[in-house]
Amino acid sequence: MRPITTILSAVLACGLNSLPLYAADMEQLLEDALEGDHRSAANAARDQYRHPLETLKFMGLEPDMNVVEIWPGGGWYLEVLAPAMRAKGSYIAAGFGASVEGASSYVIRRTAELADELKARPDLYDHVVVTELKVPERVTIAPPASADAVLTFRNVHNFLKAGTEDETFAAFFRALKPGGILGVTDHRAKPGITRQQMEKSGYMTEAAVIAIAEKAGFSLEATSEINANPSDSAHHPAGVWTLPPSYALCKKMEEGDDRGACFDKYGAIGESDRMTLKFRKPLE
Repeated sequence: MRPITTILSAVLACGLNSLPLYAADMEQLLEDALEGDHRSAANAARDQYRHPLETLKFMGLEPDMNVVEIWPGGGWYLEVLAPAMRAKGSYIAAGFGASVEGASSYVIRRTAELADELKARPDLYDHVVVTELKVPERVTIAPPASADAVLTFRNVHNFLKAGTEDETFAAFFRALKPGGILGVTDHRAKPGITRQQMEKSGYMTEAAVIAIAEKAGFSLEATSEINANPSDSAHHPAGVWTLPPSYALCKKMEEGDDRGACFDKYGAIGESDRMTLKFRKPLE
């Protein structure tokens, strides 16, 4: 496998600036990606909960940025970011670390699915660079000080549960240029819950996420209510996974009226209440 510095250098040197820029600004690039025929109906249906256009505009993306997405998983944001950044910028998908010995079947399966997705649409994904993030074995998500933005969507609670949040945010910090952006969304807990409760529920307080980022050296620049959901109490029998799209509690129930009522109840709430945070790596 070629070193990541070699791969990224090749991507950035392959004449991207000579490709036609099909929109003059980031908003148009994102809108075009969101309306593309490569997106599944199921993914597009979740735009109402994830507000991708508003979220990415808030995070300050520009067409010529080098962007790293952490743990793209099923590729939901990859479908938006990779096409939008293709013409003048670059997109790195920092995966789960399937090459690490002992990787779980879930990680291996998700990594294979991501590879298949990239191969299926070379017209959109031919410039995507895939790296890995698995503390402590794989912590170089991009060459040091090379990224303009690192984005992580609904992942910080996983880092917390694994006890790797400090090392993970340190990896973000190393990858970013001075002045670079760290964008975070995650399921939002009400203030005052314990770390143990956060790990179990999948919800985190904004204060906890901010503290982790600031410990790594970041400064909080802005917060947004773009992904807020006032209907979500953040207190459910199976944690955040009670809500769509997981419906963890409902899926365990036997067929019948109660099961249908369960889906109706939690479907009416929608996806989780989420914090949306923008951090900055200091210039010096």
